[in-house]
Amino acid sequence: MGEVFQKTDAVVIGAGPCGLFQVFELGLLGINSVLIDSLPHIGGQCSELYPDKPLYDMPGILVCTGQELADNIYLQIKPFNPTIKLGEEVTMIEKNKEGYKITTNKDSCFLTKTLFIAGGVGSFQPKKMGLGKTEDFENNWLHYKIKEKQKFFGKKLVIFGGGDSALDWAIDFASSSDFQNSGGSVTLVHRSATFRGAEHSVDKMKELANSNQLQLIEFGQLKSFNCERDSLNSIVISTQDKEISIDADQLLVFFGLSAKLGPIANWGLDITKKSINVNPETCQTNQKGIFAIGDIAKYPGKKKLILSGCHEAAMAAFAAKAIIEPGKKVHVQYTTTSKKLQERLGVLKK
Repeated sequence: MGEVFQKTDAVVIGAGPCGLFQVFELGLLGINSVLIDSLPHIGGQCSELYPDKPLYDMPGILVCTGQELADNIYLQIKPFNPTIKLGEEVTMIEKNKEGYKITTNKDSCFLTKTLFIAGGVGSFQPKKMGLGKTEDFENNWLHYKIKEKQKFFGKKLVIFGGGDSALDWAIDFASSSDFQNSGGSVTLVHRSATFRGAEHSVDKMKELANSNQLQLIEFGQLKSFNCERDSLNSIVISTQDKEISIDADQLLVFFGLSAKLGPIANWGLDITKKSINVNPETCQTNQKGIFAIGDIAKYPGKKKLILSGCHEAAMAAFAAKAIIEPGKKVHVQYTTTSKKLQERLGVLKK
């Protein structure tokens, strides 16, 4: 017995803010969609990179976190009742006369007329600590990302890195009265004296170091660690001229992330340096019916902003409508005045 493919108008790959908003724009046009993401939760790279980091450039929102933005757009798409597949990766795309056959690593199968890739810059893999055997303690006392910062209260934290993530978390913990009152401490270790993060973050971090709210070690690298069973007791940091022993409970490592396109690289798309080239008028790729939006999309003048990705989602949705219902003219309508759109959103009963 062959695989059974569920028919749909559109499949959206990537459940970050841009992928979620793509579902919203499709829904406004009456297009049913399926949303797929390899992560077990919505939010995409916002959730992976800065779930608690504030965003200040969303229209009409003074400040929100990356996760809050994704959560709010998720509420917006609920009236359209999309099929959502989390923790699944698209592994195969096969073109046929009806559109594209989509298969995931969990054996979900869809036959879709259009496909939207909103995969950020690919799947993220943290750059790992180079010292041998540390991988045995990942998610125990060695961490490459933080989901619940309260779990680190009362701990002796050593943060490795010199970019935005390392600086942001060092500042966050060291500035927190709750963290300090819990008995926690912060040591920031960087392998040089030049930091890659924002200038104001570097200034704030040095201010905290000068007031002894955190300890800063420059030109430092992890040489060894001392642990008993699964508990970390101390580490040794080597610098240019000495070795420093530090009591430590938890290590937070932010050496950056390497992005991999994964199966997308084998789909016959026009790709330049991990970005998919698209027509800026429609965001369609070189394959008819396949669109790319957000950070993964590339065209002249492209700006990698969430705002840009949302605009691209609207352009792609209208272009897809012409493929799904060829020959039908689609007029731009406004949610403030269109009864049809208000019915689709559930704010006006039919």
